[in-house]
Amino acid sequence: MNRVAKVLVPGLLLVAIYYAVYGGEYSVFELHGSRVALESERVTLRDLESQIDSLVAWQDSLRNDPQTLERVAREQFGMIREGETLYRFAVPEPEADEAGR
Repeated sequence: MNRVAKVLVPGLLLVAIYYAVYGGEYSVFELHGSRVALESERVTLRDLESQIDSLVAWQDSLRNDPQTLERVAREQFGMIREGETLYRFAVPEPEADEAGR
């Protein structure tokens, strides 16, 4: 029995170590992949927080700054003040070739 224990205990110990490193749900590779995914999500979160801050600042400008509101009204909606003249420059369309190409 003593001889079996001398062979069995180190063998079981080696199997347990192998399983702890390479097998199971929490293997070294799985933990490394989880750390990489966590860092990737942190970068994404920082980018989204930055976008949110920019949008909040833009919202504040639209609500409280009349110059910003006027600029948006002029650029996006073509609005003008009384007495102003609006000139729009259209991009000419390419003319059809006379040969029918």
